[in-house]
Amino acid sequence: MSEHDGGIGSMIEKLKKEPRKIVYTEGTDPRILEASSRLLAGYFLHPILVGKPEEVQKAAEEHSFNIRGAEIIDPENFDRMDEMVEQFCELRKSKGVTPDQAREVLKGANYFGTMLVKMGIGDALLGGATYSTADTVRPALQLIKTKPGNKIVSSCFILVRPSATGERDVLAMGDCAINLHPTPEELVEIAAETAECAKHFGIDPKIAFLSYSTKGSGSGEDVDKMRTAVELAKKEHPELNIMDAESQFDAAVSPRVAKTKFPGSEIAGYCNTFIFPDINAGNIGYKIAQRLGNFEAFGPILLGLNAPINDLSRGCNGQEVYTMSIITAALA
Repeated sequence: MSEHDGGIGSMIEKLKKEPRKIVYTEGTDPRILEASSRLLAGYFLHPILVGKPEEVQKAAEEHSFNIRGAEIIDPENFDRMDEMVEQFCELRKSKGVTPDQAREVLKGANYFGTMLVKMGIGDALLGGATYSTADTVRPALQLIKTKPGNKIVSSCFILVRPSATGERDVLAMGDCAINLHPTPEELVEIAAETAECAKHFGIDPKIAFLSYSTKGSGSGEDVDKMRTAVELAKKEHPELNIMDAESQFDAAVSPRVAKTKFPGSEIAGYCNTFIFPDINAGNIGYKIAQRLGNFEAFGPILLGLNAPINDLSRGCNGQEVYTMSIITAALA
């Protein structure tokens, strides 16, 4: 997705009007430094790099990246550490965390960076270039916590490719990375959050709850789960455009198939926002679209948190870090 793309382009315009600060927990990583250098040249998103200043500067020089103007914060020499420790202990008081324990935990860049967002020093956070999704999500759950009314953190992927008309095909898929076996109630939350995220990319969400059954053509616990999720979602979110029952993928995207399998529906055959029954299906589904359908995949975009925090793939490159930085900050 290029800067001139409707979704990213509009996000950059938004950030130009209201510049944000984004925390990077891996300040010496060359991919992070490449993205930071590009962002500093654009003046719409300000990087905060976690690490020792001399190590960050050395890494930038070794890879010829100009990061002049970036803020570099060293957890070991942070002038507001006492305040951070106090806030951390308050947030974790149910676990009986002591100040000494808090200081030890905050030596970790993932926890330290998350607290920078919690304290308002940064507006958003991007991590995970060298560590697991769990190491990004865990501090976010413990310290940033979920938005009012939300019970879970979920995720979606945005998939983009050029279309035959010269425009773009843009799809949203959730949850492909976080929740292993979501309940019907959790699927409703995932659908609402995925639809909201989709709008940031110019998608008018038309939602399908995917299954191996269409409108009761199959049976089983998984079918019952998706059927119940549809019923709950339509009741709780009448504003959302949702297919009236669980659906197989072909009925959701092919108008010809939809005429047979889902007659009378205005959106069957035209869906662009897909809710998977579990992480197995979701992860396989988005990767098939990415690798065989030639879609570019952006995500996982974490949903449901009080502040925008996102996870990078460990196989990411500098361009992906740059794009995910814009996406993350624009959701602030």
